Amino acid sequence: MCKIKVISFKLFIQLKEEGFNLSWEWLSTLATQWGFFGVFLTSFLGALSIIVPIPYTVIIFTLGMKGWNPLLLAVSGGLGSAFGELSGYALGYYGGKIISEERRRKMEFFVKMFDRYGPVLVFIFALTPLPDDLLFIPLGLLRYKLLNMFIPCLLGKALMCYILAAFGNITKDFLLPLIGEENMMTTTVITAILLTIIFVILLKVDWEKL
Repeated sequence: MCKIKVISFKLFIQLKEEGFNLSWEWLSTLATQWGFFGVFLTSFLGALSIIVPIPYTVIIFTLGMKGWNPLLLAVSGGLGSAFGELSGYALGYYGGKIISEERRRKMEFFVKMFDRYGPVLVFIFALTPLPDDLLFIPLGLLRYKLLNMFIPCLLGKALMCYILAAFGNITKDFLLPLIGEENMMTTTVITAILLTIIFVILLKVDWEKL
């Protein structure tokens, strides 16, 4: 029984890695062939997926290393991922119909509290590796104003894409000869480290003084 569990676990990991590689290759081809519109689509699909992660941030970083314009990557990637995140909001919004009106009224206090700090929180979730759907689904459930959620999400995603693309662009002369253009796993690790650094920096900010 123990051996069966080990084999099943190894098979699951292998399938997950193969799925990751396939999505990486497909998205990379899409972005390369369709230009910045392809970047928009890959970012949209990446943010749209709730269960299966799609590595669109790695694509942004890789294209930055290849010399693509960081500002245009930020605009196309930010717009695509921000629109993709609306899927979590919509899931909560329409799924919230099963909640009684009385319980929704009891939750209105939370919405009022969120009006003060909500945009900053959305911005932080959009900018960092934090799982956006853990925030956006409840916001949809509470009928939080769509525009108040979308704008800080767009700004956060655009800034994240710009940082990734600019870092890739700045370090391309050093990283490209070292890891190559198609070394997906190494690029993924570098992207994850960079996003984690952004998150740590945000934790150091004294938000009460802003």
